[in-house]
Amino acid sequence: MEENEKYPWRFPAEWEDQRGIMLTWPHGGTDWAPMLNEVLTTYREMAKAIVDSRDLLYIISDHPLEDNEVGTKVFANIVCPTNDTWTRDHGFISLVRGDFKRDWEIDYPSHSVRLLDYRFNGWGGKFPADLDNSINRQFYEQHRQCQRLAEYVDCQDFVLEGGSIESDGQGTILTTSSCLLAPHRNEPMTRDEIEARLKRDLCVSRVLWLDHGRLAGDDTDGHIDTLVRFAPDDTLLYVGCDDPEDEHYRDLKAMEEQLRTFTTLDGRPYTLKKLPLPKPIYDDDGQRLPATYANFLILQSSVLLPTYDQLRNDREAHRILQGCFPHRTIVEIDSRHLIRQHGSIHCCTMQFPRHFI
Repeated sequence: MEENEKYPWRFPAEWEDQRGIMLTWPHGGTDWAPMLNEVLTTYREMAKAIVDSRDLLYIISDHPLEDNEVGTKVFANIVCPTNDTWTRDHGFISLVRGDFKRDWEIDYPSHSVRLLDYRFNGWGGKFPADLDNSINRQFYEQHRQCQRLAEYVDCQDFVLEGGSIESDGQGTILTTSSCLLAPHRNEPMTRDEIEARLKRDLCVSRVLWLDHGRLAGDDTDGHIDTLVRFAPDDTLLYVGCDDPEDEHYRDLKAMEEQLRTFTTLDGRPYTLKKLPLPKPIYDDDGQRLPATYANFLILQSSVLLPTYDQLRNDREAHRILQGCFPHRTIVEIDSRHLIRQHGSIHCCTMQFPRHFI
């Protein structure tokens, strides 16, 4: 029996065991420059919440960071130039060895993690991404222990952003047709061809495609992590809108109806939990920003929830998330500065599985 058959690859769910979280630190050469001090405050708050959850923090930056900036639980870092800070979309997508029972007690051999390095092209060429696209390879080449424990897979012939896919750890991924079929990513590949590539690379048995749902001001063409997220016990957490006057009302209602048609691998309907849509937030030019509570990050013992200084909605999102993750502490992170660059907590971060480095 070949090793790959004995220890099959699997795309884990975010709530499974983690080794650490990757952050790409803001600097004055990014679009954060006009509000750098404000966003650095938010990043330090995220970093503190991450290490408080006993997850070890991995940082990429263009300059060395002091321990008092990020805490002492930094298990690796590299210094390299970066275009921006959206780690979810330029970071490795990780597979682990093991079956769907999530048996982490097995003593797996070396290369227990497969690191897929897809091409990041600034969401279809909207923004420069050449520096960010080289981060993964630089990290892998600089860390010998990573080379021993993890297998690097060059997937640069295919554009895939981490925020565009969501895994339940059981062989199903969720994505949006608006993003994966958008121009300047993988055209002229068809939907069937893209789905076949996802199944092959990510070792999943099926892809659920959402054909509705996109937030105003979203640069990503409808990333799934702004709209719908998997949670334990066959639960889907999704953004809903109950205001007929809101521009998102019809599209999010159509998305909700499509979610009701989705079933688990054994044919049961998912448990649906609706997150509120934040009240409109606008930038200085009057453009609506894509604020969403779906952009949360699941850690080992906590969940980081983006909040927007909207007491009623913030509290409702907190309550719903706590119900889905009863054994984790919900940590609220004020994300009003993050959303000014059209992203939030999940967009800024990428988790690594337990056996990594």
